[in-house]
Amino acid sequence: MISELIDSWTPRLLSVLRIITAFLFVEHGMQKWLGFPAPPHESIQLMSLAGVGGLMELCGGVLLLLGLCTRPVAFLLSGEMAVAYFMAHAPQGFWPLLNRGELAVLYCFVFLFFVAAGAGPWSVDEWLRNREGKPGEDSMGQRRGAYSSR
Repeated sequence: MISELIDSWTPRLLSVLRIITAFLFVEHGMQKWLGFPAPPHESIQLMSLAGVGGLMELCGGVLLLLGLCTRPVAFLLSGEMAVAYFMAHAPQGFWPLLNRGELAVLYCFVFLFFVAAGAGPWSVDEWLRNREGKPGEDSMGQRRGAYSSR
């Protein structure tokens, strides 16, 4: 009984994890490009590393929030967070707690999980898949992960 309830909620909770993670992540891009919810720490130029990163955070975060092209977007964002960790945090020391890189590491591996698991049932990917009638694939033609609906 309990395991059936847990099994039925697993795909939904994948969607919740994606939505909450994307909402938190998109704030970093909004701060850099829109000055919201707080002004950026420094002026950002589009063709700078921080500018491109902020654009990826803003656009990629919105796409993840919607669950659109989840797997390729999550792959790119996972790579962005790995680069951010090794360029900005790791040189300051080994331990993520001490080099303030915990969020970069966590985002990196949560995004990597989305590459494997997909967006979940509450996503545009799932809506498009159902609309196109392609069972077992998301909107990018990828096989759905173990945590997808059905």
